[in-house]
Amino acid sequence: MNEQNYNLAFVFPGQGSQSVGMVSQLAAAYPRVKQTFEQASDVLGFDLWNLVENGPEADLNQTQNTQPAMLAAGVAMWRVWCEKTPIRPAWMAGHSLGEYTALVCSESIAFEDAIKLVAERGRLMQEAVPVGVGAMAAILGLQDHQVVNACMDVANGGIVAAANFNAPGQVVIAGETAAVDRAMLALKELGAKRVLKLPVSVPSHCALMEAASDKLNDILQAINVEMPNVTLIHNADVKSHGSPEVIRYALKEQLFKPVRWVESVKFMHEQGVAGFIECGPGKVLMGLNKRIAPDAIHMTMFDPESLNNVLEHLHG
Repeated sequence: MNEQNYNLAFVFPGQGSQSVGMVSQLAAAYPRVKQTFEQASDVLGFDLWNLVENGPEADLNQTQNTQPAMLAAGVAMWRVWCEKTPIRPAWMAGHSLGEYTALVCSESIAFEDAIKLVAERGRLMQEAVPVGVGAMAAILGLQDHQVVNACMDVANGGIVAAANFNAPGQVVIAGETAAVDRAMLALKELGAKRVLKLPVSVPSHCALMEAASDKLNDILQAINVEMPNVTLIHNADVKSHGSPEVIRYALKEQLFKPVRWVESVKFMHEQGVAGFIECGPGKVLMGLNKRIAPDAIHMTMFDPESLNNVLEHLHG
């Protein structure tokens, strides 16, 4: 019998947390990991495990490959978790692409359907904006409204806007390259501690993705969506939804609307979540979450050692 822990949230990372060999140690200890990647490879028609294990890194970092790779890695970690313990979180959320991982782990979308979906999502995103036309940049040390207003002030008919509200004092902007460059300059002048252009090929979560979101919606309509078995908070509106149609709409909107991560973590914390577990490669979300809800417990699991640390903590 599984035990739902109402004070526990699992959160799933998105693009940017990938690396060659990112699930090697986990796969060496748990056969379920390679089985999960084999399932994904059958859907994609190429060996995803070989790409994740051996690279090259440039290919892994292509959006249409990164998205299924991160989804498979997060789901593999979740499946290992489910084999190891009956403890289940009552809450889930995922950062950008991680929202799809959360939907699979909450049994809202079948894994094979989600792999197909995110591969298409990546392809549509890359098609929507040719390489070099769009850009993203991280802005550190300013308040959200300063970043939002500066983007509006320098747009001059172009597209640049806040794309990810990641943590207090950390916002990512996205848009057309020239408009992003203007915003970066303006934000430096406003006193940003750091302004860093990100090595991405696609400017996610801005108006440049609207055309891709319409095409994604067509694909979403053909995918079976069930009500999640936990409370799942969506990026675009910081709400949970039980209707398949509304979930599809939230995923469509997510592609061109900002990731409201700070609000999502705060909301879950306010509802009584005392522990946030990052499930999947890396420690990016744990770092952000510590800044958003400093009095909560924050852990991550991506290999056997970190998995055992979480198990020991929760089992006392």
